[in-house]
Amino acid sequence: MLGMKEVTRISILSRRPVAMAEGHEDKAKVIIHKDFKQYDAALLEQFKDAHGCVWSLGISQNSVSKSEYIEITHDYTMAAAEAFSKLHPERPFTFVYVSGEGATQKPGMFTPLFGRVKGETETALIEFGKKNPNFKVYNVRPGGVDPTNHPEILPYIPAFSVFKKAFVPAFNAVWKGMMTPTAPLGKVLTELALSNGAPLEGKDIQGDGRIVPNLAIRRIAGI
Repeated sequence: MLGMKEVTRISILSRRPVAMAEGHEDKAKVIIHKDFKQYDAALLEQFKDAHGCVWSLGISQNSVSKSEYIEITHDYTMAAAEAFSKLHPERPFTFVYVSGEGATQKPGMFTPLFGRVKGETETALIEFGKKNPNFKVYNVRPGGVDPTNHPEILPYIPAFSVFKKAFVPAFNAVWKGMMTPTAPLGKVLTELALSNGAPLEGKDIQGDGRIVPNLAIRRIAGI
């Protein structure tokens, strides 16, 4: 977003300062926000002219309890959708939810918690969009996220563990189609947020044009 001339302003909701935005105050404004289930009028006023959002808030299911995971993944997302749908309900607003491969609307006995909860969140967003026609939803499902060839962000992300250092090259060599390089991913997410939110087309698109699996991300990105 910082490097794209099509983006004129970025409002970043964060619990803490964002180092990558420093030095870009003319374009990026960090809004410190503590409670992601509450959005008062003063907060919403700060981005009343926003046309879209990339909602990438999330956490590993292994880092929190089940109830916390549901709250962070589902409840925070739906609270944001409810709030942002009221920014300018007379005009389209495009909400890009960063889900993940493994999310499913048809969970089975062995579906992990993240797949079940992310799938439920995707469904809730699609249904919310149907009830609010100017609230346009895309559920985007990255696979194995790979920042190794994205030098602009490397100083701002945690160092790879030994496992990840081995995991990423191995998957790129054997299951390249399941990997998601961060630079193309960021471009796809941003272009979707800038779009008018029309349903996408393609045999790799699901959910009536609203679910974008990793293979579709790669196709749209041209990789």
